[in-house]
Amino acid sequence: MRASLAPRSDLSERSQGLLTRGADSERMSTSTTPALAPATRRPTVPDVEIVVPVHNEEAGLERSLLRLYAYLSGEFPYSWRVTVVDNASSDATFAVAAGLAHQLPGVHAIHLDAKGRGGALRTAWSASDARVLAYMDVDLSTDLAALPPLVAPLLSGHSDLAIGSRLTRSANVVRGPRREVISRCYNALLHATLATRFSDAQCGFKAIRADRAHALLPLVEDTGWFFDTELLVLAERAGLRIHEVPVDWVDDPDSRVDVVRTASADLRGVARLARGLATGSIPVTTLRERLGRSPAVPTRGEAGFTTQVLRFAAVGVASTVAYLLLYMVLRTLWPATLANAVALLVTAVANTAANRRYTFSVHEPGSVWRHQLKGLAAFGFALGVTSGALALLHLLAPSASRAVEVAVLVTANLVATVLRFLLLRHWVFRRPTRPADSVLVPLPAATPGSSS
Repeated sequence: MRASLAPRSDLSERSQGLLTRGADSERMSTSTTPALAPATRRPTVPDVEIVVPVHNEEAGLERSLLRLYAYLSGEFPYSWRVTVVDNASSDATFAVAAGLAHQLPGVHAIHLDAKGRGGALRTAWSASDARVLAYMDVDLSTDLAALPPLVAPLLSGHSDLAIGSRLTRSANVVRGPRREVISRCYNALLHATLATRFSDAQCGFKAIRADRAHALLPLVEDTGWFFDTELLVLAERAGLRIHEVPVDWVDDPDSRVDVVRTASADLRGVARLARGLATGSIPVTTLRERLGRSPAVPTRGEAGFTTQVLRFAAVGVASTVAYLLLYMVLRTLWPATLANAVALLVTAVANTAANRRYTFSVHEPGSVWRHQLKGLAAFGFALGVTSGALALLHLLAPSASRAVEVAVLVTANLVATVLRFLLLRHWVFRRPTRPADSVLVPLPAATPGSSS
């Protein structure tokens, strides 16, 4: 496959008035080797390389890149390089990127024949010589003023990765309720199934130290949207420090992300990652040793009975509210039965995770899936109590009034809630006890002249 740089006449008058540079040239592209559009590299290794992955972004790429370039040239306090990675666009995206790279010092353009944001980041980051590797979405939804706070802790050595977060209290986010609920539910699912602690896995505004990236990238399998999540989970399991930056973020109304398809791929990624961590096929221990991190130490500080009851009640109220919100969002996409089932399953998983960490103070990552399976069993048992009570009422008193029906359901729910709390406390999250015969009793010291 052969392509050439876009001539200057193809660029906007704004670009022509701002910048002039170089002569036209050509590049070659193959399916195995990325094609690099010629641009003048700066003589020193940059502090930060910012990668902008793009796919069919012909319409808005020039505007966004010029805005980014103006900010970096005028306000960014570190040396930098920008690399636009076109992954299998079918429009003139690469021609626009190559033309801008030809004219803007410090800007490069790469074309890949394979589609996928994760693959684009892997290619650019693996070839980079910068100290810190960053990326941002081409729509620049995140305020660029957050870029220095994002990379500063990495350049100083304080942190290993940094992520922009839209879910912290001090973040300022403008987006619709549907995407807000989906984002929060996805991150709650990660906390529940993979015991993650970072707040926002999906914000397209992240950075990582180059040495950490080179250690983690060979273990990251995904080449699509799940790439970010997988990288963060592996980093956290490896004991790396993740710095979070609250961001000002405005949703792009022209976003072409297929939410349903992306969510399905993410769920498959979560299941694959959880399976790899549970079976040991992901060498977390080896990774920790390679990065000089000490093994994780399981901790547990158990609260008193009264505190556990209060926390259990608070989690129950929060789960009910989350279920209602999620159901209303999913009901706009799916039939009522499917929306109800998914909402119940997600909130049941999140409920178990919240009770695991908040109510019963369990933090050991290796027991997450065992606790989740037991938690679902306890949830199913409690659901069976209420359903069974209602079925028994209809069997014994077919003409019972609605008031009697409600009274039976309320009573059954109270009983089911108490039983579920006891199951969580004494079965799901029960602390293992040491057998009495395993306690070592010191032998008395031998006295002179005694026989053995």
